[in-house]
Amino acid sequence: MDKLEILLEKILEVVEEKKLTVPVGISNRHIHLKEQDIETLFGRGYQLNKIKDLSQKGQYAAKEVVTICGPKSVIEKVRVLGPARKETQVEVSVGDCLKLGVKPEIRMSGDIKESSGITLIGPKGTVILSEGAIVSQRHIHMDEEDAKRFNVSNGEVVAIEVDGPRGGQYENTCIRVDKTFTLECHLDIEEANAMGINSSSKIKIIKK
Repeated sequence: MDKLEILLEKILEVVEEKKLTVPVGISNRHIHLKEQDIETLFGRGYQLNKIKDLSQKGQYAAKEVVTICGPKSVIEKVRVLGPARKETQVEVSVGDCLKLGVKPEIRMSGDIKESSGITLIGPKGTVILSEGAIVSQRHIHMDEEDAKRFNVSNGEVVAIEVDGPRGGQYENTCIRVDKTFTLECHLDIEEANAMGINSSSKIKIIKK
């Protein structure tokens, strides 16, 4: 095998490896609000103001921020994400939970039943939630074609691996498949920092 063939083989290996890696989205604390709570916090008939689109289709970061309050402390300027949802959900880190004094409930998005309560303060009013504060379970969004390519299915639990000086594996990563999803692994900021992961990192899926 001559040098050109060796070079071409290495290029093909890199291309194939990139096909089987997943981009990363790193989440800081944020809030999803239902319509009723938007009006309570910001005023009757209020509409969220988009400042930038997010990677998932139709999702965006809004200009609006609120203060979240727990038994021990408060966190100000927590970003609201749009559009409005059926139920209000506050996504925070484990460290945030310790600061606020609420139980860190690790849940998939939307699973808020009997999760921790929390209070939201906006410029026009206050919302007291009996449940809704969660720590997001790490997960990977993908469409049906990506699911076939990675040989995984909706709801499947896999491990993920990242290279680098602080690299390693995370277990218990849930696959979420929907035709509207864009391929991306969602980690919170604490998980990313622990392994030196940033927005340019690439994640490998490890089948269990």
